[in-house]
Amino acid sequence: MQDFGFLLTLAIILVSTKLLGVASAKVHMPQVVGALLAGIILGPSGFGVLSSTDFFVKAAEIGVIMLMFTAGIDTDMEELKHTGLQAFVVACMGVLIPLIMCGALYFFFFEGEFNTVNVLRASFVGSVFSATSVSITVETLNEMGKIKTRTGTTLLSAALIDDVLGIIVLSVLTGFANGSGNVLVVLLLIALFFVFVLVAGFVFHWVFVMISKEHWHSRRVAIWALAFAFLMAYCAEEFFGVADITGAFFAGLILCNISKSRQFVAKKITVSSYLLFAPVFFASVGMKTDLTTMNSSILLFALILAIFGVISKIAGCGLGAKVCGMTSHQSLVVGIGMVARSEVALMVAQKGIDAGMIDAKILPAIVLSVVVSGLVTPILLKAAISKGPELV
Repeated sequence: MQDFGFLLTLAIILVSTKLLGVASAKVHMPQVVGALLAGIILGPSGFGVLSSTDFFVKAAEIGVIMLMFTAGIDTDMEELKHTGLQAFVVACMGVLIPLIMCGALYFFFFEGEFNTVNVLRASFVGSVFSATSVSITVETLNEMGKIKTRTGTTLLSAALIDDVLGIIVLSVLTGFANGSGNVLVVLLLIALFFVFVLVAGFVFHWVFVMISKEHWHSRRVAIWALAFAFLMAYCAEEFFGVADITGAFFAGLILCNISKSRQFVAKKITVSSYLLFAPVFFASVGMKTDLTTMNSSILLFALILAIFGVISKIAGCGLGAKVCGMTSHQSLVVGIGMVARSEVALMVAQKGIDAGMIDAKILPAIVLSVVVSGLVTPILLKAAISKGPELV
């Protein structure tokens, strides 16, 4: 007889993630923090109400693919063109410095021998902290009336480029993790993947432009777009050894400048995602965050990692802004504004665990760092803006 217990579990996940998500928003935290807490409290570390099953593993994977697709389709390419070199330099430094600092910290704590596998593991941990989520920053800048300043514009554009660069780094690392060990083969597959993206982008962009001329407001366009995201995700993982979320993200980028259909498709898929699949994904991350395995070494690592996660973004992005001619105060504000991490960091961490490159026992440390980054960003940002010269 078929077991229908998964329906009760699903109901518990949806209700608990939403309630705690709303509670998080009330204290000016991303709702994802509440969803993570729901998984932790109701999972193995808490009351043990929730447990991972094959159904929830697959539902979570669909959720992360849909999240990355919407992240891609929400990218404003025109904004990126206008900000140009300045935002690109800030983003590059904001990816490189956390990658090195947080990766080196992990290597120091858990990997003694210098070899390819250990360096790859450390790089995966570092790549988690390369991602940026500026939703908290945008809310703070809006509240203080600074969103339209040069600093605010640089922040928004750098965050978009940051995500693209972070996904490229993840693609390379995943390729090596899934590869046979032959560096040339791995690099060739990664290069072929980007060639595939260019070809698919040209073909499918044209197809969707044709479709959107007459059917841009039709639900079938959103269905075809989602099918395209799943197809790109499958091809990335199956044929090139690249993370499926990379394929989904680039599927979104391919469709992001189809003016008529873009907002309609993004809205439909975002609603579908956050109704079901995204809550399952965030709850699943919380369920895997087993606090019972934390010993003094991991706790110390978690505390230092949280500090490194904040400092590395401020130093990296702030230095990039300074190099581009911004004032010391503007550079500091840019650096602080790029500190917060959220969905993308958790997705990269999950991919690292799936690839066997990140040990699940350090997931609590990663989650703690993500939460801390969200807590300190608005506090530091308001202090930096209010105590410095006027931003222009």
